[in-house]
Amino acid sequence: MSIEIIITLSIAGITLGFVEGVKPGPLLTMVIRETLSGGLKAGAKAASAPIFTDGPMIFISMIFAGWVSNFPLILIIISILGAIYLAWMGIECFGISPPSSELSDHKITGSLKRGILTNLLNPNVYIFWFLIGGPIMATAFEQNPLAPIFYAISFLISIILIKIGIAYLFDKTRGQLSVKSYKFTLGICGLAMIGFSIGFSYQAFNIYSTHFL
Repeated sequence: MSIEIIITLSIAGITLGFVEGVKPGPLLTMVIRETLSGGLKAGAKAASAPIFTDGPMIFISMIFAGWVSNFPLILIIISILGAIYLAWMGIECFGISPPSSELSDHKITGSLKRGILTNLLNPNVYIFWFLIGGPIMATAFEQNPLAPIFYAISFLISIILIKIGIAYLFDKTRGQLSVKSYKFTLGICGLAMIGFSIGFSYQAFNIYSTHFL
């Protein structure tokens, strides 16, 4: 089994986890609100939601990856859709505003439950794993069946640690973070997403060249 593919998939998981962790969305907003109203511990609990929401999606998409790896045409279509989605997310990073740091009036108990519910109701979670996570794991499955597992684990660890890190910063500064610095970070994330989009496009072309030319 090739160790290179495991390293490559782990790096991809860490990178995408970082981007998804920093990018404003329903879960990050919930993490910040829990932090400001209940402290770092509450924010960290909300940030741990992907373990329970993305975990089942990872399992399903890994089965899906093993199946779709036998159908190159389907993988090409999914890769193209994933490239479009990644490009859209990348461009979006340059225009969205940092999450609000306004205090919420909900109770400080049940932070994990609120984080899980927020993420379960977020359609981007499902889109991500079937258009991005799935194709990445499918292309690596034939080379090394363990690579998708390393990708999934590295992604989960990365996204959770990044959100906990943001919770820590908001807890220490009470929401007074530099908007300019945050937008700069989002810009870097946008470039990374566009880079992955190009990679997905190349992947689709490579699969087409291998199986249909």
